[in-house]
Amino acid sequence: MLTRRDMLKAGALATVPAVLAGGRAAGAPAARRAAAAPFTAPLRPRRPLRPVRLAGHDFYRLTSREARVSLLPGTTTRIRSLNGRMSPLIVAERGRPVVIEQVNELDVPFAMHLHGGHTTERSDGHPKYQVEPGGRRRYHYANDQDAATLWIHDHSHHTHAENVYRGLAATYLLTDAFERRLPLPKGPYDVALQLRDARFEDDGTLVWDAHGFEDRHTVLVDGRPRPYFEVAARRYRLRLINTSNERLFELVLGDGEEFTHIGSDGGLLPAPVAVRKLALWPGERQEIVVDFARWGVGRRVVLNNAAPYGGEPPEIMRFDVVRPAADHSRVPERLRPLPDLGASAVEREFVMAFDPSTGQHLINGKPFDVDRVDVRTRLGVTETWRIVNADTQFGIPHSMHVHHDFFRVLDRDGKPPAPGEAGLKDTLALPAGSSARVQLRFTDHPGLFMYHCHMLGHVQMGMMGQMELVR
Repeated sequence: MLTRRDMLKAGALATVPAVLAGGRAAGAPAARRAAAAPFTAPLRPRRPLRPVRLAGHDFYRLTSREARVSLLPGTTTRIRSLNGRMSPLIVAERGRPVVIEQVNELDVPFAMHLHGGHTTERSDGHPKYQVEPGGRRRYHYANDQDAATLWIHDHSHHTHAENVYRGLAATYLLTDAFERRLPLPKGPYDVALQLRDARFEDDGTLVWDAHGFEDRHTVLVDGRPRPYFEVAARRYRLRLINTSNERLFELVLGDGEEFTHIGSDGGLLPAPVAVRKLALWPGERQEIVVDFARWGVGRRVVLNNAAPYGGEPPEIMRFDVVRPAADHSRVPERLRPLPDLGASAVEREFVMAFDPSTGQHLINGKPFDVDRVDVRTRLGVTETWRIVNADTQFGIPHSMHVHHDFFRVLDRDGKPPAPGEAGLKDTLALPAGSSARVQLRFTDHPGLFMYHCHMLGHVQMGMMGQMELVR
């Protein structure tokens, strides 16, 4: 199979993550050492940022700025941070709006996108509203959607991939009364974890190479390299968020132990699914419940990646069961029913492909143009989109992320979706040569919104379109 390295040598300037196990063993010495010595860094759950509670809404100020933080043991690393942190956490409540004032103290633009958020055009992170260095902007989130695990990241034009890689990402948990009534694990037993990969020099310097996805051999969980996490012998709800640019995680617990899949991008699934392996692609969220009581106090359980790059260990993190605990939680047989989107009145097709003659990634043969509207659709009208990954020659995976509203997966290559894709989605991975049909209906907010591959290098090389939602 022709890899991106082969194409770069041939002169094609592109970002082509052929996400396969058994790839080239490469990486800086520090990355190899970090990968070879897992479970030396402790992981502690993040405390949510505290808002200023005003009449009718919660207010936060997020400042994008450079900061030095401790990522690898014995070193500090300069990152692009939000409030000086890696992976900050916001917890919001349905029906209570959030206003975030974004202050940009970087020397590059920043456009804040609430990934999975149902927002107006002006608060969606469209590049035309990006905050230039020294500027500030307020983003308004109505939080008028069902509970879900969302996340915030940069969506600026041409600088987003590096910004996200260098740390500009936050977790945004939206809760609601329906979810709180369910007997799922809550409080300290409901934990959100950001997963990403990185490459470091010996002195802790974070190395950015737009074409170097195969060299990012250090896996970070909430900014900690392959950490250990102390848990009680009871059920935990784990919300897993892939904030990598191009990395696929195929999650396996221990030697293939069973765990319970309960949610994806748009929140809870209709029903839980027992699984032994779960894919987590860039931009996706997967929610699982793990009962650590089955192992008992004193046992250790490793979360592995079944699709590591060549030469790196598979470990992502280790759970150390250190104490007993009462557990009144359970996973109900039914979670959240799906909305009825009705019959589709419009059908569209989106073909995603790499063009080796230009080094661009295209949708329907075109690279992104901020001055061009690719799709016009009416609010309230249900549509079916057929999404095709036509990159059979190079074996390149793609994904489709749609802003503004979630979608339902109707089928993959003509077959019904797996139970784990039965819920609402906003990011859908497509292996080379595959296709899928999804159904969606945009509501409430007219304006310009994006759809694009969430392999961020592919977006940087043109794989994005613009849709206008009209009344």
